[in-house]
Formats: sequence, C-alpha cells, structure tokens
Amino acid sequence: MTRYIAKKKRAETSAAPSADVNWDAEAATFDEEPDHGLHDPVVREAWAARLEAWLPSRPGDLLDLGCGTGSLSLLAAERGYRVTGVDLSPPMVALARAKSAGHDAVFHVGDAAAPPVGEQLFDVVLVRHVLWTLPDPGRVLRHWQGLLRPGGRLVLVEGVWGTVSPVGIPAERLTDLLAPLARDVRVERLSGDARLWGKEVADERYAVVAVV
Repeated sequence: MTRYIAKKKRAETSAAPSADVNWDAEAATFDEEPDHGLHDPVVREAWAARLEAWLPSRPGDLLDLGCGTGSLSLLAAERGYRVTGVDLSPPMVALARAKSAGHDAVFHVGDAAAPPVGEQLFDVVLVRHVLWTLPDPGRVLRHWQGLLRPGGRLVLVEGVWGTVSPVGIPAERLTDLLAPLARDVRVERLSGDARLWGKEVADERYAVVAVV
C-alpha cells in the first residue's frame, strides 16, 4: 500500500506531508475513512456507479494495485471480474482477502510499481491514489501498460491535495504521460461529487481512463 493517506491528510491541513507511515499499524483503522471502507451505502453506491462507467461492460481480468483493504477489488469482483490485488502491507492484504472471501479474487503482498504477477496479462489495471507517490511515474505507466492485453485500459484515480504545499499529480501532467502510451485518454473530474468522499472537497480529484 502506498503512503498517500498520511500525506493527503497533512496536506489538507496545510502541513508538510510525511512518508513515515507504518501501514501495517494503520490497517486496523484504514476503513474508517468513508472512501476507504465504503461502509456508507451512499458512498459505496457512488464508487460502484463510477466503476461501472470506467470498466468494460464485459467482465475480464482486473489488477488492483495498491489495493489496501480491497474495497474497490470487492466492487469489481461483484461485477463479475476476476480480480488480482497487490499491496505492500501484509495486514492490508489479509483484510482484503477476508473482505472478498467467496469471490473470484486473489491478493498478493508486493510493490505496485512492479507487481508480482509473472507473465499474466489483464483487461484492466485499476490504481487509486498510488501513482503520484512513485518516483518515476512515466516508467511505472509504461510497465503497467505492458501488463494489459491489447485494448485493455488503465483506470487511474488521482488528485492534488493541499493549498500551502500541495502534493499529488495534476490531471494535465498525467494525460501528457499517457499520450504516447494510449490511443484514447479520458479525464473525469471527481471533486464535485461529495458522495465519493463522504464530504464536500475543494481540491483536485479526478479519474483517467486510458485505452491502450
């Protein structure tokens, strides 16, 4: 799991973000955030509706990178996708496995930038709030593109958080990085939909769907 949450929370309070987060320790309370646990049916339905719009209508193989406790993995599995989730934190992965028990979903401990999936290819690579934390996003995007079957798609949920020392990746930069890799790139703004976050937000939040 990436370290975006502590960074984001500190950015929202105009403090300097920190990378020193013990995600194994954070796992127990991770799902308390409305957009993480999706316990509120309104928030859950909002994410389910977005995924329905972003994912192909015919379910296939989906790779959820930096999956955390697997909330989005579960939504995809409920739509019929064969899900593989990857996260750096063993406790996060354990919670994701428990959450998706009974569904076609497997989870591995590993690095989102170089997921341990061997030669397996996917129809969708889904990544939420991960890319901006990685040191070379262009290289990572090329690697993720190589994990897709022809006609597959990257679904990337990202943003820029904070006002004094903002952190994140602007949509324009991400679309520029994707331009040589994808034949179709679409940006969907998410800041205005409070149902996704369980509250009103004023920072930049968006999704990019890129078909390769």
